[in-house]
Amino acid sequence: MDHPKSSKACPGHLKGATDSEMARPSKRSPSSTIVIKLGTSSIVHEETHQPLLSILSSVVETVVNLRSQGHKVVLVSSGAIGVGLRTMDIPQRPKSLSKKQALSAIGQGRLIALWDNLFGQFDQRTAQILLTRGDISDRTRYLNAVNTLKELLSMGVVPIVNENDTISVSEIKFGDNDTLSAITSSMIHADYLFLLTDVDGLYTANPRRDPAARKIDVVTSVADIRAQVSISTLGSSLGTGGMETKLIAAEIATGAGVTTVITSSKMPSIIIDIINYYTTLRLSSRPSSGCSSPVPKLQSIDLEHVNASLTLRRPPHTVFKPSPIPMRDLKAWTSHTLYPAGGVIIDSGAYAVLSRRESGGRLLPVGVLGVHGSFASGQAVRILIRCFPEGTTMGETEAAISDAQENISTLLSRSSSSSSLVDDFDSDEHTVIDDETHVVAESDSWEVREVGRGLANYNSVQISRVKGLNSSRIAQVLGYADTEHVVENITIRMQAVAV
Repeated sequence: MDHPKSSKACPGHLKGATDSEMARPSKRSPSSTIVIKLGTSSIVHEETHQPLLSILSSVVETVVNLRSQGHKVVLVSSGAIGVGLRTMDIPQRPKSLSKKQALSAIGQGRLIALWDNLFGQFDQRTAQILLTRGDISDRTRYLNAVNTLKELLSMGVVPIVNENDTISVSEIKFGDNDTLSAITSSMIHADYLFLLTDVDGLYTANPRRDPAARKIDVVTSVADIRAQVSISTLGSSLGTGGMETKLIAAEIATGAGVTTVITSSKMPSIIIDIINYYTTLRLSSRPSSGCSSPVPKLQSIDLEHVNASLTLRRPPHTVFKPSPIPMRDLKAWTSHTLYPAGGVIIDSGAYAVLSRRESGGRLLPVGVLGVHGSFASGQAVRILIRCFPEGTTMGETEAAISDAQENISTLLSRSSSSSSLVDDFDSDEHTVIDDETHVVAESDSWEVREVGRGLANYNSVQISRVKGLNSSRIAQVLGYADTEHVVENITIRMQAVAV
């Protein structure tokens, strides 16, 4: 077993480190890129707004220890408004946007100075990164942010990321730092995202109020787990998050191939225990054919049925397994960093095709029923699908379907002598899928729901003009055709019901 070096060469040999923290797997852990998110309630006291120095110091020791093992670490830190409240002696978080932005401006400098001072005790350099969704909505600026983060990590610097609340407005806000940390981990293709919170994992209910609450150790599908857990737990009076925001963050990060962990912020050194646990698990799961065999990926290991003979002590946490087929960078950028300008309504046939990974995420005009809002070419758009509203009765559904079928029969009869079904069905009420007649009648019973996002190749007026047409007619209708697809880089990430 490897042992830590002297304190001079290895600042990770720190006061208060546990035996398990200093334990190492039988082989040196592979270098990982790790994002750690710390919420406001873990940084400042909820009532006094005093910095929680014991937690902050422990986080710094943990990060320095991880760095000494060869890992790259990014810290996503909330707390600017909380520190601003303390500085200005204001008892509670204000409601007006301008006051919150002012407090953020006051507190951010003091917050980064606090982190820099603590990291400076170990000669660890840090860098401040302030982001809004608007900063990375442009592809070039997004890539610049990615390159800056990667360059800082290669220089051995710990980037400290926070949302730039001073200038953020609702349209360009990430919403909370759970989401920001997930997008950050996706940007740099991190191996782990740790969401530190006031509980040691994801529970079926609030463990403080429900003694029957059960902790869930492994999550393979965020969508499936939502029905099993209570997500009503709110954030603190200072923060904006809660368990729901962590599930959203886990969905974003795991979709990008990042192993996501929820664990307690009270003992940050548990991060090292968890990484060592999974490193040992992966090494132990390596085929016995020889040392040349690759270390298996975490998503290929059955974490719910770990071999008992390994006698591993599992640190308390919930792990979200990463997707076996991570989302491509461009799709991740489209889905999670862009603020959509409008929407494109598609039919059930197009939805079925786009739901398959092999579709390539490209939408032909024949699958478009209409547009929602106004947008320009190149902007992000919501992909919408018609559904019956929740609570629609069986009788109402059957009546709507009957009306639609009657309209379809009338139109088919009317167009039977026509040589071009596309011409007869080129209206706001109907569409043609591929070269087969697939008529979709409008009904007052429909509503639209978002199922994904993509990048528009044409503006809203142009897509409205070519909706329902075969792609070969785009040039005829618009006078030009840059591409046969009206929307591309589509990621379907939500299920539609009752379509």
